[in-house]
Amino acid sequence: MTTFTPPPGTAAWRHLAARTGFEVVYFRPLPDGLRVEGCTTAVEDGRTWVVDYVIELDASWATRSARLASRSAEGRRQILLESDGAGRWRVDGAPASWLDGCLDVDLESSALTNAFPVHRMRLDVGAASPAPAAFVRAADLAVERLEQHYARLADEEGRQRYAYAAPVFDVACHLLYDGSGLVLDYPGLAIRAA
Repeated sequence: MTTFTPPPGTAAWRHLAARTGFEVVYFRPLPDGLRVEGCTTAVEDGRTWVVDYVIELDASWATRSARLASRSAEGRRQILLESDGAGRWRVDGAPASWLDGCLDVDLESSALTNAFPVHRMRLDVGAASPAPAAFVRAADLAVERLEQHYARLADEEGRQRYAYAAPVFDVACHLLYDGSGLVLDYPGLAIRAA
């Protein structure tokens, strides 16, 4: 089974190609999981936005809650996603049946959230799994279901690699992770800066 070292106290990514910007996160251990506090800012297609988030993960790295706040020229927005850890969700307190079966939150604005399914699934080399996620758009915090897939590839210079696919966005690429299971390189989207 794949193992990871504990996450660092902080990490950061520089957005590439698709947008210009930066993401910074802080990790705080909880008695039964992990709290991740972050902020990502960007200019994308001539529009600026900021997304602040606080995500709580259980001991298996399944998302239990995600509180997001965004700012853009269109104004401010907030949203709260809550999960029972077994694939049932509430969005701002209302049941969200379209997310049934999702165990992870995936933020369009974030490179960090691709760490959640990798940690949770702990795939061995050659193994693969679907990882549907509650996907939150950056500009308006709209919540959608995202079908995605991870396949563990052979390590490269001691770093884990995964073939990642999100067919609805026509995305298929190889993601490179460090020993703590955080993305180092997401082609066309982000590269680790710290």
